[in-house]
Amino acid sequence: MKIALGIHRIGDRSIVNAYLLEDGGEVTIIDAGVPGYYRDIPRELAAMGRTIADVRALILTHGHTDHIGFAERLRHDRQVPVSVHEADAALARGEVPNPAKGYGRTKLGPFLGFLWFTLLRGGLRTPKLQEVATFGDGATLDVPGSPRVILVPGHTPGSAALHVPSWGALFVGDAFATYAVTTGARGPQVAPFTADAAEAVASLARLEEISADLVLPGMARAGRRRPRRPARRTCLSDGSRQPARTDESGGWEPPARRSYRTQSWSSRSPHCGLRS
Repeated sequence: MKIALGIHRIGDRSIVNAYLLEDGGEVTIIDAGVPGYYRDIPRELAAMGRTIADVRALILTHGHTDHIGFAERLRHDRQVPVSVHEADAALARGEVPNPAKGYGRTKLGPFLGFLWFTLLRGGLRTPKLQEVATFGDGATLDVPGSPRVILVPGHTPGSAALHVPSWGALFVGDAFATYAVTTGARGPQVAPFTADAAEAVASLARLEEISADLVLPGMARAGRRRPRRPARRTCLSDGSRQPARTDESGGWEPPARRSYRTQSWSSRSPHCGLRS
């Protein structure tokens, strides 16, 4: 599914997202979703005028299984190198347990829907990643698009956002989500399965000076949705508010100057409370 020029999302009905970023005829994949997305890669690449031979790298925003998905198959079958922040390397290889503290608040319908979604796409049988390279905070990666790494710990210790200035894009992984697969709540919020919610909120301050035309989360429902025009702020699941809107393709865009700024997120609240 085309999100913007040079940026596509794998799966037009996805809840868990993987993205294709094209630059100069070469492609970087950002996150690997669930294993079943692998079969969608050739079709989405063809829509960009590219093939699997043009894929140069797979970058993981963190080490959770719903972002590792087809990573090992792509690495083994196509020799595409996979990398993740150094603090999440062991998690990505399955050597340490998931640091998330349970599921948090859940609603049966959305949560069962998420489990069914992942089951149909092989998400309960994610192959372990056998080899993964690492990067550090602040690195500019030598891959198509030249994304710059911004460490945003909280969801996991090595959660990273990837800023691609040439495309005006910020891939935030699960630094925050715009859809909660556990409750069905919509709008910017702390992502489900976050290890440390207070740290996740505090980490958003690291994105304060980042300007981006499009902010792309790891969790968002696909589909064309009309923004809530009468309200200038959208409510989060905990009753707090954030001045933002969801674009028609499932990405999250800020209002006004279209520059993503996080001053409105309060780092003092573990419940993601926002300043008025």
